[in-house]
Amino acid sequence: MADPNIVYFDLETQRSAAEVGGWDRIRDMGMSVGVTYSTAREGYEIYGEDRVNDLIDELLRADLVVGFNHVRFDYEVLHGYTVLDLGQAPSLDLMLDLQKTLNHRISLDAVATATLGSEKTAEGLQAIEWFKQGEMLKIAEYCCFDVKITKLVHEYGRAVGEVFYHNKFGDRCSASVAW
Repeated sequence: MADPNIVYFDLETQRSAAEVGGWDRIRDMGMSVGVTYSTAREGYEIYGEDRVNDLIDELLRADLVVGFNHVRFDYEVLHGYTVLDLGQAPSLDLMLDLQKTLNHRISLDAVATATLGSEKTAEGLQAIEWFKQGEMLKIAEYCCFDVKITKLVHEYGRAVGEVFYHNKFGDRCSASVAW
Protein backbone atom coordinates (compact mmCIF):
# COMPACT_ATOMS: atom_id res chain seq x y z
CA MET A 1 0.00 0.00 0.00
CA ALA A 2 1.34 3.43 -0.95
CA ASP A 3 2.16 5.99 1.71
CA PRO A 4 -0.58 8.57 2.21
CA ASN A 5 -0.14 11.89 0.45
CA ILE A 6 0.19 14.42 3.26
CA VAL A 7 -0.10 17.98 1.96
CA TYR A 8 1.29 20.71 4.22
CA PHE A 9 -0.34 24.03 3.47
CA ASP A 10 -0.30 27.75 4.18
CA LEU A 11 -1.40 30.89 2.38
CA GLU A 12 -1.00 34.63 2.67
CA THR A 13 -3.64 37.25 1.98
CA GLN A 14 -3.90 40.46 0.00
CA ARG A 15 -5.79 42.36 2.68
CA SER A 16 -6.02 42.41 6.47
CA ALA A 17 -9.13 41.86 8.58
CA ALA A 18 -9.28 45.61 9.21
CA GLU A 19 -9.24 46.31 5.45
CA VAL A 20 -12.20 44.02 4.72
CA GLY A 21 -14.38 45.01 7.66
CA GLY A 22 -13.48 42.46 10.34
CA TRP A 23 -12.71 38.82 11.06
CA ASP A 24 -16.18 37.73 9.96
CA ARG A 25 -15.18 38.67 6.37
CA ILE A 26 -12.12 36.41 5.98
CA ARG A 27 -13.22 35.21 2.55
CA ASP A 28 -12.90 38.82 1.30
CA MET A 29 -9.18 39.02 2.17
CA GLY A 30 -8.06 37.40 -1.10
CA MET A 31 -5.11 35.05 -1.50
CA SER A 32 -1.79 36.52 -2.57
CA VAL A 33 0.23 33.28 -2.44
CA GLY A 34 -0.51 29.73 -1.36
CA VAL A 35 2.13 27.07 -0.79
CA THR A 36 1.94 23.32 -0.40
CA TYR A 37 4.44 20.59 0.28
CA SER A 38 3.24 17.19 -0.91
CA THR A 39 4.81 14.02 0.47
CA ALA A 40 3.80 12.22 -2.74
CA ARG A 41 5.49 14.87 -4.90
CA GLU A 42 8.32 15.31 -2.35
CA GLY A 43 8.37 18.99 -3.10
CA TYR A 44 6.82 22.41 -2.79
CA GLU A 45 4.33 24.06 -5.10
CA ILE A 46 3.70 27.82 -5.09
CA TYR A 47 0.31 29.10 -6.22
CA GLY A 48 -0.56 32.65 -7.18
CA GLU A 49 -4.15 33.85 -7.21
CA ASP A 50 -4.38 32.92 -10.90
CA ARG A 51 -3.87 29.25 -9.90
CA VAL A 52 -6.14 29.16 -6.86
CA ASN A 53 -8.31 26.43 -8.42
CA ASP A 54 -5.24 24.19 -8.80
CA LEU A 55 -4.47 24.75 -5.11
CA ILE A 56 -8.03 23.88 -4.09
CA ASP A 57 -7.87 20.75 -6.25
CA GLU A 58 -4.61 19.62 -4.61
CA LEU A 59 -6.06 20.12 -1.12
CA LEU A 60 -9.23 18.19 -1.92
CA ARG A 61 -7.24 15.27 -3.40
CA ALA A 62 -4.85 14.97 -0.41
CA ASP A 63 -5.08 12.06 1.98
CA LEU A 64 -4.43 14.57 4.78
CA VAL A 65 -3.98 18.34 4.79
CA VAL A 66 -1.80 19.61 7.65
CA GLY A 67 -1.60 23.27 8.56
CA PHE A 68 -1.62 25.72 11.43
CA ASN A 69 -4.96 27.54 11.82
CA HIS A 70 -5.81 26.56 8.25
CA VAL A 71 -9.28 25.16 8.97
CA ARG A 72 -10.67 28.43 10.34
CA PHE A 73 -8.54 30.87 8.38
CA ASP A 74 -6.90 29.59 5.17
CA TYR A 75 -9.86 27.46 4.11
CA GLU A 76 -12.16 30.42 4.71
CA VAL A 77 -9.97 32.62 2.47
CA LEU A 78 -10.26 29.95 -0.24
CA HIS A 79 -14.05 29.80 0.20
CA GLY A 80 -14.02 33.25 -1.43
CA TYR A 81 -13.02 31.47 -4.66
CA THR A 82 -15.11 28.29 -4.67
CA VAL A 83 -18.47 26.80 -3.79
CA LEU A 84 -16.71 23.59 -2.73
CA ASP A 85 -16.54 22.92 1.01
CA LEU A 86 -12.89 22.62 1.97
CA GLY A 87 -14.04 21.47 5.39
CA GLN A 88 -14.64 18.12 3.68
CA ALA A 89 -10.90 17.65 3.13
CA PRO A 90 -9.30 15.37 5.73
CA SER A 91 -7.40 17.87 7.85
CA LEU A 92 -5.14 18.10 10.85
CA ASP A 93 -5.00 21.66 12.11
CA LEU A 94 -2.05 21.68 14.51
CA MET A 95 -3.24 24.85 16.23
CA LEU A 96 -6.74 23.46 16.86
CA ASP A 97 -5.31 20.17 18.09
CA LEU A 98 -2.98 21.94 20.52
CA GLN A 99 -5.80 24.27 21.60
CA LYS A 100 -7.85 21.23 22.70
CA THR A 101 -4.95 20.02 24.84
CA LEU A 102 -3.89 23.41 26.25
CA ASN A 103 -7.34 25.07 26.47
CA HIS A 104 -5.97 28.17 24.72
CA ARG A 105 -4.68 29.21 21.33
CA ILE A 106 -0.97 29.20 20.62
CA SER A 107 1.11 30.61 17.78
CA LEU A 108 3.18 28.66 15.30
CA ASP A 109 6.17 30.74 16.35
CA ALA A 110 5.72 29.72 20.02
CA VAL A 111 5.77 26.05 19.01
CA ALA A 112 8.52 26.32 16.39
CA THR A 113 10.98 28.19 18.59
CA ALA A 114 10.51 25.82 21.55
CA THR A 115 10.39 22.59 19.50
CA LEU A 116 12.78 23.30 16.65
CA GLY A 117 14.81 26.29 17.81
CA SER A 118 13.67 28.06 14.63
CA GLU A 119 11.43 31.08 14.43
CA LYS A 120 9.23 32.47 11.69
CA THR A 121 10.91 34.87 9.29
CA ALA A 122 8.09 37.45 9.23
CA GLU A 123 4.40 37.95 10.06
CA GLY A 124 1.24 37.91 7.99
CA LEU A 125 0.86 41.69 8.09
CA GLN A 126 4.35 42.03 6.57
CA ALA A 127 3.24 39.72 3.74
CA ILE A 128 0.28 42.04 3.05
CA GLU A 129 2.69 44.98 2.76
CA TRP A 130 4.85 42.96 0.37
CA PHE A 131 1.74 42.23 -1.72
CA LYS A 132 0.96 45.95 -1.95
CA GLN A 133 4.57 46.53 -3.07
CA GLY A 134 4.39 43.73 -5.65
CA GLU A 135 7.04 41.69 -3.81
CA MET A 136 5.55 38.29 -4.65
CA LEU A 137 8.87 36.44 -4.34
CA LYS A 138 9.27 37.63 -0.73
CA ILE A 139 5.75 36.38 0.06
CA ALA A 140 6.46 33.02 -1.57
CA GLU A 141 9.71 32.58 0.38
CA TYR A 142 8.02 33.49 3.67
CA CYS A 143 5.07 31.20 2.99
CA CYS A 144 7.39 28.30 1.97
CA PHE A 145 9.27 28.71 5.24
CA ASP A 146 6.02 28.59 7.24
CA VAL A 147 5.03 25.39 5.40
CA LYS A 148 8.47 23.93 6.18
CA ILE A 149 8.15 24.82 9.88
CA THR A 150 4.65 23.32 9.99
CA LYS A 151 5.95 20.13 8.36
CA LEU A 152 8.89 19.86 10.77
CA VAL A 153 6.69 20.45 13.84
CA HIS A 154 4.22 17.83 12.62
CA GLU A 155 6.97 15.29 11.90
CA TYR A 156 8.58 15.92 15.29
CA GLY A 157 5.26 15.49 17.09
CA ARG A 158 4.49 12.29 15.18
CA ALA A 159 7.89 10.81 15.97
CA VAL A 160 8.14 11.84 19.63
CA GLY A 161 4.51 12.18 20.76
CA GLU A 162 4.98 15.68 22.08
CA VAL A 163 5.92 19.18 21.02
CA PHE A 164 7.15 22.12 23.01
CA TYR A 165 5.95 25.70 23.18
CA HIS A 166 6.76 28.92 24.97
CA ASN A 167 3.93 30.11 27.17
CA LYS A 168 3.03 33.78 27.69
CA PHE A 169 5.68 34.00 30.41
CA GLY A 170 8.39 32.66 28.11
CA ASP A 171 8.64 29.29 29.87
CA ARG A 172 9.30 26.22 27.71
CA CYS A 173 6.45 23.75 28.21
CA SER A 174 5.50 20.45 26.59
CA ALA A 175 2.25 19.22 25.10
CA SER A 176 1.47 15.60 24.27
CA VAL A 177 0.23 14.99 20.73
CA ALA A 178 -1.10 11.95 18.86
CA TRP A 179 -0.36 12.93 15.27
